[in-house]
Amino acid sequence: MKIGFIGLGIMGKPMAYNLLKAGHQLVVYDIVKDSMDKLAAAGAVSADSPKNVAESCMCIITMLPDSPQVQTVVLGEKGILKGAKAGSLLIDMSSIAPGASQEIASECEKAGVRMLDAPVSGGEPKAIDGSLSIMVGGNKALFESVKDDILLKMGASAVYCGEIGAGNTTKLANQIIVACNIAALAEALTLAKRAGVDPMQVYEAIKGGLAGSTVMNAKAPMMIKGEYKPGFRVELHIKDLANALETGRVLASPLPLTAIVMEMFQTLRDDGAGQDDHSALAKYYAKISGESIN
Repeated sequence: MKIGFIGLGIMGKPMAYNLLKAGHQLVVYDIVKDSMDKLAAAGAVSADSPKNVAESCMCIITMLPDSPQVQTVVLGEKGILKGAKAGSLLIDMSSIAPGASQEIASECEKAGVRMLDAPVSGGEPKAIDGSLSIMVGGNKALFESVKDDILLKMGASAVYCGEIGAGNTTKLANQIIVACNIAALAEALTLAKRAGVDPMQVYEAIKGGLAGSTVMNAKAPMMIKGEYKPGFRVELHIKDLANALETGRVLASPLPLTAIVMEMFQTLRDDGAGQDDHSALAKYYAKISGESIN
């Protein structure tokens, strides 16, 4: 299948590579030319604009930072809807506000373009090995039509969550749980270190019990080593929590834990750690306690 792919960043690039490996033809676009050149070297065709991508592909995937970028790429002067044919499919795999997904889908519908919102979880490592978790909103039959041949070429699971916007609502729930889990982990390991107990031994002792989690297995070793090369950057988690807090405000749904962790992340960013992995929440505890885990 010929697929357009727009957004070749830390997540989008490996996702696009996996589609190529699966045998799909790709037409790609990114504002960073080097990213397009690397995909072109692997067999993709570079485009001049999102409009150009849509003119040559009936299925277009977007993987962009946030709501404003998706709105520009889809609705802008050189956007997807300027080149898309009626019956085209947009799969937005960006993590954006659910309300923005619904607004963009409404504009797509006017142009005869179908849309799914399909954000992902798993970070760069799972984007590379094609084992992302994909949560999808939109028409269920449409989801089923692309699940096996497209979505599961980038992910280990693809789950239908409801109508348009439900994918991003599910992603916000995911990001709240991950953020609070990382904060709790950093807090607990800092306590252990202050008590004179080796954080690695604490991790080994509890990872098989009820406290164990994928988050713990991925992030505890990073905290203990003090190595924060990003799989998912602090600044991106701030973006997701901002969308969660705004959605909570609109729905009058209380998010007190989310608000607290948001403040921690913002402190990290203000201290120059915005490009670090979100496991760098351990640095926040080191700052306020004077005790580093590593």
